[in-house]
Amino acid sequence: MSRGYDMSRHRSLRRSKTKRIIAGVCGGLSEYLGVNVTIVRVLWVLYSLALGSGIIPYIIAWIVIPTQSEADVPPEGELPNEHHG
Repeated sequence: MSRGYDMSRHRSLRRSKTKRIIAGVCGGLSEYLGVNVTIVRVLWVLYSLALGSGIIPYIIAWIVIPTQSEADVPPEGELPNEHHG
């Protein structure tokens, strides 16, 4: 059994189609990092309040990060980084 790089574990940052309020940026970050979306949203709000410039990075992320394709959307109730097998 090879211990090389497993392509099935490769993740890419995408804007979420299922965990979106505005554009899915925080939802996509939460899926990429494997953390609860609420944590990412709270941290983003705190960052925005502390530095006063959270909206500009959000808009840039909205433009730069591609949207999740239908094949990337995990089944309901399953985290995207869970592997069964």
